[in-house]
Amino acid sequence: MEIRKIVTTMEETYIEGFKAVEKPVRVAVAAAVIKNPFAGRYVENLQPLIDEYSAQLGRMLPEKALQVLGLSGEECEGYGKAALVGLDGEVEHGSAIIHTLVFGNEFRQTCGNAKTLLPSAEKRAGAGATIDLALKHKMDAKIRSHHMSFEFRIPDAPRADEIVIAAAVAAAGRAHPRIGSLHAELDAQGETQD
Repeated sequence: MEIRKIVTTMEETYIEGFKAVEKPVRVAVAAAVIKNPFAGRYVENLQPLIDEYSAQLGRMLPEKALQVLGLSGEECEGYGKAALVGLDGEVEHGSAIIHTLVFGNEFRQTCGNAKTLLPSAEKRAGAGATIDLALKHKMDAKIRSHHMSFEFRIPDAPRADEIVIAAAVAAAGRAHPRIGSLHAELDAQGETQD
């Protein structure tokens, strides 16, 4: 596995909507800048990318983000993932790494045996491009307070032959959630969904 660098960042929000929050909303991202061995050519079988990167990054990146927050996997509440592919690669290269059970199951296990599908974002762009990581609650996708996004960028990545794989974890949901859960809305309408 060829990693050029790992970048971590954390945001703590103390005031939102002109009102202090009860406890800071804390989100951390850990991202690996990796070599794309398929850059500049078409390759039919992407399994080598999955084998080389998915399990290791699916475990390592959320671990690093949790360390930045000072949380255990059980303590985090929300999460998300992203792949930003350099210009000589395909979006499919990043998707091959993050859209597998190999990656997702490692990520979920690291986050306290989480249950929901990881929300994701992927695109192709040059160095310094931003990507918005979508986040949601790790146990119940209908808890709307944890639906949010986090903008992330690395000034010198991805190079044309690189991929940035990113993992986000959140200590809590949005600062002042007031729209309620989808569960409550469905119950009010007499609907049930699993």
